[in-house]
Amino acid sequence: MDTTLGGKVVVITGAGNGIGREFSLAMAQAGAKVVVNDLGTSPKGEGVDAGPAQAVAEEIRQLGGMAVANTDSVAQWPSANRIVECAMDNFGRIDVLVNNAGFLRDRFFFNMSIEEWQGVIDVHLNGTFYCSRAVAPIFRGQNGGSYINMTSTAGMIGNYGQANYSAAKAGIIALSKSMALDLNKYGVRSNCISPFAWSRLIGGIPTDTPDQVERVERMKIMESSKIAPLAVYLASDASMDVTGQIFTVRANEIFLMSQSRPLRSVHDARGWTAESIAAHAIPALRRNFYPLDRSQDVFDWDPI
Repeated sequence: MDTTLGGKVVVITGAGNGIGREFSLAMAQAGAKVVVNDLGTSPKGEGVDAGPAQAVAEEIRQLGGMAVANTDSVAQWPSANRIVECAMDNFGRIDVLVNNAGFLRDRFFFNMSIEEWQGVIDVHLNGTFYCSRAVAPIFRGQNGGSYINMTSTAGMIGNYGQANYSAAKAGIIALSKSMALDLNKYGVRSNCISPFAWSRLIGGIPTDTPDQVERVERMKIMESSKIAPLAVYLASDASMDVTGQIFTVRANEIFLMSQSRPLRSVHDARGWTAESIAAHAIPALRRNFYPLDRSQDVFDWDPI
């Protein structure tokens, strides 16, 4: 199976730091031409700086690869189209889009501002749609392409203080599946990666309690470079039959995540009333209820 990327053009959003930077370097090393997109904001989405994208593109070029920097925002339709135009103008095609751009504005739901909600939704969820939609006609026209969409266990399982981020990441899972369904007949695939990795986005996690300190120390050993091999595989022709899936990477572990399916059912030929639901349906279903788990409660062992 050929996992090299020679001749392919890869667009990576949020590629100036952390996981995105590792993706860019790994894709280039595998032979791809890379569009390094990054607006250069802070971990909270503040400010603009062309430096990170330019630095990664230059690093790739110094290593003998081909790359161009782009600093357009994913969060608006016109600028998302300019990211695509950048790839076409410089390299003439696009084979892979990695939707990685994002930032955090964590706050408990009952204190979250409209701006904190909207900002995260705009970049993570709307940005994934805008960039993916802009690329879709190209993928359809060439009968092939790979979307790699970054999600999170915050969206699949849950975390404190991340209503905006969790909602966006859960939305990305549904969007990715829809893209996989709608574009499958054109040879286009769409998959999600949920990364566990120490990065600047999670560097601000509170360490006020022993439990929080232990969690942060555990996360520090999960290097962002560990995520890149799966992204390279999903970008390559070796993954031509892999679509509509959700993968989680945690150090040297790769998980295939479940997708929502019925767990248990109850039936009453007479129809249900509120009283009979309380008396019979809920007691029968309760054994399969999910607890209020957080991501760290489910992934509660040390990274391997």
